[in-house]
Amino acid sequence: MAHWLIKSEPSVYGWAQFVKEKKTSWTGVRNAQAAINLKAMKVGDRCFFYHSNEGKEIVGIAEVVKTAYPDPTDKEGKAVTVDVKAVEPVKTPVTLAAIKADPRLKDFGLVRQSRLSVVPVSDEQWKMIMKMAAA
Repeated sequence: MAHWLIKSEPSVYGWAQFVKEKKTSWTGVRNAQAAINLKAMKVGDRCFFYHSNEGKEIVGIAEVVKTAYPDPTDKEGKAVTVDVKAVEPVKTPVTLAAIKADPRLKDFGLVRQSRLSVVPVSDEQWKMIMKMAAA
């Protein structure tokens, strides 16, 4: 099982709305590297749900329930989406500041490629962030 981080602005699509809907298609991703990451996702992979711009923190955990397929919001027919379901909120949100403060996370995609909306998370990074989220 691989791990990922998916980002959304809470005013556009926040954790509360995701939990209410239970499942969603992760549409609107147009960046080529983020699309490659979406295509690499497998059913059962876990994702951190990150509030970008407002909040700047990991607030929940999602799971991939359907692999990449054409994004219906892309009129050009080039983009892909995956379906994800809400699993659970994290006990303690993990802020971007806390992640940046830990030198062991300096290579984390959220830090290195801050504008990328879908980033891989290594097993070691996942474990570290999960410990931070359980505090």
